[in-house]
Amino acid sequence: MSAPLTAPAVLDRVYLEVRAKLLEVAASLDRIDRSDDAETLRRDDRLRQIRETIAILNSPGSDRAERVQMVFSDPYVSQWMKK
Repeated sequence: MSAPLTAPAVLDRVYLEVRAKLLEVAASLDRIDRSDDAETLRRDDRLRQIRETIAILNSPGSDRAERVQMVFSDPYVSQWMKK
């Protein structure tokens, strides 16, 4: 069994991929904001979710992926099969 990677080793491994993904998100948001009708999305829930997840990414912790997933998930309904 191999030892887990150190934090610097993980960053070395993923830096370029993460950087590219963040640039892609930034470019997408720029395209939305530059659109003629960008103001119509002021109350759009999808954009709210994206902005909420960006705040999660900027927060500390080791459970960010779970918290982001929960933003995009529907609440659990215990009796879903009986409907």
